[in-house]
Amino acid sequence: MEVLFRLKEEVRPGVSTWEFEELALILCEKRGVKPAFKGYRGYPYALCVSINEEIVHGMPKKDKILKEGDIVSFDFGVIYEGYVGDAALTVGVGKVSEKAERLMRVTEEALYKGIEKAHFGNKIGDISFAIQSHVEKYGFNVIREFVGHGVGRSLHEPPEVPNWGRPGRGPKIEVGMVLAIEPMVSAGDYRVEILLDGWTAVTKDRSLAAHFEHSVAITPNGPEILSKV
Repeated sequence: MEVLFRLKEEVRPGVSTWEFEELALILCEKRGVKPAFKGYRGYPYALCVSINEEIVHGMPKKDKILKEGDIVSFDFGVIYEGYVGDAALTVGVGKVSEKAERLMRVTEEALYKGIEKAHFGNKIGDISFAIQSHVEKYGFNVIREFVGHGVGRSLHEPPEVPNWGRPGRGPKIEVGMVLAIEPMVSAGDYRVEILLDGWTAVTKDRSLAAHFEHSVAITPNGPEILSKV
């Protein structure tokens, strides 16, 4: 999250998404960590930068410029001493609409609702249900095509952590697990389309989307957020 908060400080109209990629790489080098996304399944960049209707996997570009009123999501992972950390946040560019503000607030709240259920003895479905029910209470929808996941020596490990589901269902949550819990929320339809670049996932109806994520360790004393600064 330290890198994400530094990127957040640079969010303003007129900045290209490529500048965030360059800054993320500089920050990785300074801290002696490796970017986890670069090269993963062929993804060419260190950072995912997704604007407005883009949900996840937006690719940094020199000609992709932030505008007043946009919302932008940063998704970033690092590798340190063989272990992966993964986190995401969404931030407004200048003054954004009331709906965009509400979407971001509800998505971040849903993340913490999910984390509250990440106790050993619970089921993954308890996390999923907490996220979905909070999001839908405000008239938004959880994205179903992409899910949270286990994280450790690899970026994506079992179990999957969907943002929808029923309480008491799915794999049991065990002490020692580390889960990347990451609600992705649409202001409209939950259906997804992948752009021609083969990576960028957008809402099918082009409604706004927000994304927040933490890596969370399951301890005997409850969930511990590893990616919190």
